[in-house]
Amino acid sequence: MDWILAYLLLGATVGFMAGMLGIGGGLLLVPALLFLFEAQGFPAEQLMQLALGTTMATIILTALSSLRKHHQHGAVNWRVVLTITPGILVGTGLGAFSISHASTTFLGMFFTLFVYFSAALILLDVRPAPSRQVPGTSGISMFGVFAGWISSMVSIGGGTVVVPFLTWCNLPLKHAIGTSAAIGFPIAVGGTLGYILNGLNVPALPPNTLGFVHLPAVLWVALSGIITALLGAKATHRMNTHLLRKLFAVLLLAIATQLFFKVTT
Repeated sequence: MDWILAYLLLGATVGFMAGMLGIGGGLLLVPALLFLFEAQGFPAEQLMQLALGTTMATIILTALSSLRKHHQHGAVNWRVVLTITPGILVGTGLGAFSISHASTTFLGMFFTLFVYFSAALILLDVRPAPSRQVPGTSGISMFGVFAGWISSMVSIGGGTVVVPFLTWCNLPLKHAIGTSAAIGFPIAVGGTLGYILNGLNVPALPPNTLGFVHLPAVLWVALSGIITALLGAKATHRMNTHLLRKLFAVLLLAIATQLFFKVTT
């Protein structure tokens, strides 16, 4: 029961912040699950894989909810979504292959560097200027492979890389965010399947685990996260989210620094 409460609290916190700040919860969820799984005595050599796989599985439910919301507001460019999805699935497959051949230390370092990168984007308010049109099928597919691969490696819905790309391709920010939310669903599905398949034959994994996905954590984190994400979205209109995004970036830097020392010692 103690761990269920911890998962519920974690999901509620991450969901609220994601809804309020418009950020993906994976950057917070992975380090938190890493701590909780270690406290429960999960095998050290699979801690990072379990944290990444479990996070990716929770994104399936949150991405589906977000997709529906943006579609209702007409903010999803379905031509881009349908064109990029095959590349996304190839990329998540490559990510799963990379993960199966990577050590926990390498995955931890890769995730840490990505968190530093994400925090820098927020602090510097980096937004590429619209300078070209959305590329054709081959161009979108190639980008999809990259987006799927890196999203699978760090267990995010892809917004950190997809939104800047679509903005650069002259999509209005509202449609870039909505389309990225829709793209997050195939990323989450493909990435989760990869983590499951690559963990099926790994010995000594914890009970109630499917591959590298810890099912109780997925259930309770997603349950509370979906509810509080709606509350966070409403709070956006009553708070100074610009300042909060900067404070969130500072929090990410602190988390990344702690994780850096954890994986290097």
